[in-house]
Amino acid sequence: MNIGSVVQGSESAFPKSEYEGRVARAREGLAAAGLDVMVVTGPENIFYLTGQQTPGYYTFQALVLPVDGDPVFVIRQLEYFNFIANTFISDAAIYQDGEDPVGFLTKVIRERGLAGKRVAIDKRGWFLPITVYEALQDALGAIGDAAGIVEKLRAVKSPLELEKLDRSASYVDAGMKAGLAAISVGATENDLVAAMLGSAIAAGSEYLGMEPLVSSGPRCGVPHGTWKRRRIEAGDPVFLEMAACHDRYHAALMRSAWIGTPPAEAADMMKVCQEALAVSLETIRPGVACEVPHNACQAVIDKAGYTDAFRKRLGYSVGISFAPDWGEGAILSLNKGVTTPLEPGMAFHLPPALRIYGQFTVGVSETIVVTDTGYRALGTIDRALLQVA
Repeated sequence: MNIGSVVQGSESAFPKSEYEGRVARAREGLAAAGLDVMVVTGPENIFYLTGQQTPGYYTFQALVLPVDGDPVFVIRQLEYFNFIANTFISDAAIYQDGEDPVGFLTKVIRERGLAGKRVAIDKRGWFLPITVYEALQDALGAIGDAAGIVEKLRAVKSPLELEKLDRSASYVDAGMKAGLAAISVGATENDLVAAMLGSAIAAGSEYLGMEPLVSSGPRCGVPHGTWKRRRIEAGDPVFLEMAACHDRYHAALMRSAWIGTPPAEAADMMKVCQEALAVSLETIRPGVACEVPHNACQAVIDKAGYTDAFRKRLGYSVGISFAPDWGEGAILSLNKGVTTPLEPGMAFHLPPALRIYGQFTVGVSETIVVTDTGYRALGTIDRALLQVA
């Protein structure tokens, strides 16, 4: 179908058959949960099921997916042609600026004969304000919880999805190489990030779910700090972590550097991070619980005496992301108490890092895919602490 000069599905990330399989599996999940209709509002789940992607997801959009019958997409007028280009769905219900989108959605549900059915919504998404949920309840009565139905499917990537991750990892490699090469006395944190983003984008990356985390000197001793124009000095630690994106699929990488010779404690902590990563990777194979790699990592860190410096999960699922995150951590984590078994096709970012708060952070990571026999690392950058003269 052509709408003007915009061809249906012309910019889709996947062929129509890929989405048809995903929708069929989602419907199976709905039926198994005793639900008739799912209202999908999270941009990641929407992208997974339809291919729709836009930086305009800050305005209301929803996929209404019944167990039986055609899906309908509720979308703002300005996004309609984007929707046509990205998806193979023919049925769109378009609201105008100034209209109440939630009222519009409930009207669509009623007109399609779905009111009174067992309606559920993906309650764990980023973009479901309380007011929206309450308005749907007022209009439709009890709303079920469809959280986890699509996320479970997203946790295991198809071969086509893994190709996207491989591409994004190659962009990360390009960006990280450029960032490490830009480190020198007198360079600023901004210089590093400019090199990282410029090279990743030149290699092919699209806009990211989250900005790079780059800091130097004592600033890098604070978690999730990022660039603020600081000029690098002799003796400084430098911390770099970034992601890159191909068709919304993100891979990430963390590396550390030091201007000159690092102090003994920093060198020791970096060795512990490298060992913790290597030991945890050795445990990864199908059937192993998600907590096993984390516990292996934690054991190495505890034995070295750095327990207080590592109060977090080992890793998190990666794949489809929109801001504010480059990960899929809400889907699956490598963490204590997570007993979900690993399966071939799952993908994770594993970033063990240790720090002395307000002084420095060192760390190293890999993005990996679980294979039939173990794992495959997607990055190629050396894991050593880079020492810059």
